[in-house]
Amino acid sequence: MRLSRIPIIMCILTSGLLFASCGQQYKAEQKVKAFVEENMEVADEISGRDFADIGTTRHISDSLIEMMRRRGAPGFKKDISYGQIPTGDLLYLRMKYVFKGDTLQNTFYMDQEAQEIIAFK
Repeated sequence: MRLSRIPIIMCILTSGLLFASCGQQYKAEQKVKAFVEENMEVADEISGRDFADIGTTRHISDSLIEMMRRRGAPGFKKDISYGQIPTGDLLYLRMKYVFKGDTLQNTFYMDQEAQEIIAFK
């Protein structure tokens, strides 16, 4: 009887992790959409948003974040307000979209809770 409980417990744990992961993906997508709407020069000309799976990186230094912030990206406003640079890993999310007939892609970096956009390229 005890052995038959193990697959059930594993399924429950796996589905819980999957649900948490999907929730974080959705939250990050919503944060990126809001950031783009607020900071693109002509946000109403964006269509066809497509997001990759959310990822984690620790290979982004403070100096690289500062460089991304200074450069920005074509079509985005200057002097964007970003969140504080956290310590540790960052989440990242790639978004492909169509803007004025061109397919573009940006990568957005955010804190571990997907509360603030830290930088993008």
